[in-house]
Amino acid sequence: MFDIEDNLKKLPDKPGIYLHKDEYGEVIYVGKASSLRKRVRQYFRSQSRHDPKIAALVSHIAEFETIVTQTEMEALILENTLIKKYLPKYNVMLRDDKTYPYIKITLGEEWPRIEKTRVLRNDGSKYFGPYADVKSVNRIIELLRDVYRLKRCRTAKFPEGAKLCMYGHIGRCRGFCCAAADRDEYMADIDSVIAFLKGKNKETLGLLKHQMEEAAAALDFEKAAYWRDTIIAANSVIEKQRVDLLSSGNMDIVLAADHGAGNSDAGTRTPAAQVTVFFVRDGRLSGREIHHLDAPTLSTKEEVVSAFMLQYYINQTIVPKEILLESHIPDEALLQEMLTKNAGRAVKIEVPARGEKRALLKLALNDVSETSKLMLDMIERGKEKARALSAELADAHGLPAPRGGENAPLRIEAYDISNTGGADSVGAMVVFEGERPVKNAYRRFRIRGDVRGDDYAAMQEVLYRRLRREQDGAKGFERLPDVILVDGGKGHVTAALQITEAIGADVRVAGMVKDDRHRTRGLVTAAGDEIDLRSKPELFHLVGNIQEEVHRFVIEYHRGARKAKAVRSQLDEINGVGEKRRNALLMAFGSIDAIRAADKEALAAVPGMNARSARAVREYFDNNGPPR
Repeated sequence: MFDIEDNLKKLPDKPGIYLHKDEYGEVIYVGKASSLRKRVRQYFRSQSRHDPKIAALVSHIAEFETIVTQTEMEALILENTLIKKYLPKYNVMLRDDKTYPYIKITLGEEWPRIEKTRVLRNDGSKYFGPYADVKSVNRIIELLRDVYRLKRCRTAKFPEGAKLCMYGHIGRCRGFCCAAADRDEYMADIDSVIAFLKGKNKETLGLLKHQMEEAAAALDFEKAAYWRDTIIAANSVIEKQRVDLLSSGNMDIVLAADHGAGNSDAGTRTPAAQVTVFFVRDGRLSGREIHHLDAPTLSTKEEVVSAFMLQYYINQTIVPKEILLESHIPDEALLQEMLTKNAGRAVKIEVPARGEKRALLKLALNDVSETSKLMLDMIERGKEKARALSAELADAHGLPAPRGGENAPLRIEAYDISNTGGADSVGAMVVFEGERPVKNAYRRFRIRGDVRGDDYAAMQEVLYRRLRREQDGAKGFERLPDVILVDGGKGHVTAALQITEAIGADVRVAGMVKDDRHRTRGLVTAAGDEIDLRSKPELFHLVGNIQEEVHRFVIEYHRGARKAKAVRSQLDEINGVGEKRRNALLMAFGSIDAIRAADKEALAAVPGMNARSARAVREYFDNNGPPR
């Protein structure tokens, strides 16, 4: 058992990261410290002086772990990485649901690629953006791929003897699959691509102009027009980039909206945490991005902004000279140092008190205030609709008040089974709170018992495993739903009730039945009565969405499981290829088709393989597979 007092004595007086864990060993908070000894001890000393958020965190700490770093800057960066890895309950986390696209250079790969993304990751890649004009982004990516003949496919390792792809044949790729590319030359071109995206575009625009003039000289006016339009698109993207950021008239303003009002549970996460980034160009507000964060509800606006800035700017290649804030934030000096280091020039974080910058800040604050009012109004209307739907469902089915409280939306779990001719059965569970799907609560089940063709037995196995996990306190199954919906009629409801009654779970069960056109028709109750939903349009829409969603989710899982089984079973038929060699081959080649295309030498070179097993694989595909 972890002895907190004993481990507090062993803490080093050095910078680093600490991870607080609960009784199940789950990381619930990641923090950094200039001195681990002083910082971690503060959590367990003078607890009566802690604010409610820290008090709630400390009450759940069962153990902690530390990682020593050389500097506090290293600790700051490692903290951000570990927050993304563990998604701790008490940390503020930026969601990956951005509206605007970025351009990404995958520098972590042997042959870097250029691609569009809406998700920023700390993966060694360079990111440029965000951009408002999606079409120009697509055009510029295609342009750079063509001009510099960049790698297009995602394949990391090519088997020996791989054939040249279509792009290689038409001269738009260097033949990476056939080892025909020179890496030094390629990386020099990647540097040119990065320079272009940073705004140093003279070289690339010169190449484009040369292509246009060559086409015009050859009287190929269609091609010349293509290159002319490409130059226009390139200039369009360049103008929209945040490039000339050394100008005093260019800066970002980062502001948080009021957050978490009315919620007293310090450990509860809310989607209401919102940060807006305003772009000031040439001294004028020229655009904004709104970002949503998950955060403990008692987090201050300053804590939200500090966490946001680390996660948002750490992957930005181009950072403005100045960032304006409403008030000073935790780790402000450290963040400023990190941004300066990343940018290769001075970056200033400032809270303006007067002058033009203060006037710009006030404009942005007014916008955030108005936007927040609209957002809160929309959220409240959504809650009202969810409560009304829950009440309608409860009234139609005789349900008690939701477990989350009288005003909370009903928590609904829906289940469906999929199989192939009675075999390879799988089950799936989706979760809704009111009309909103809770996708991180979805679960999949591979049916273990011998239930060939028996959907009732398969459903019972899935429900038994789910409800037992709740009783065992398993992560992700801690909360019982208010109602369980099964895809089926009276027989499915009866089968489900046998499980809930046997386990003693206080959950209502209903069946979702369809009409002759396979559309949701109504609900079957435990008593066997059918409630026609067609006269209840809101409820009809909700149950229809749930039924479609659980069906989509289980079919998607079943297809993936079937495909994986087909791959495994095909390789398992080869003498001399067991589980370890099968997995090694799939890891090395990525697919059955790539294994089928490989020669004996490439197969034998895979770790764990030898000449004999490679020959067996080659003979199997020569005799049984499609033509090479």
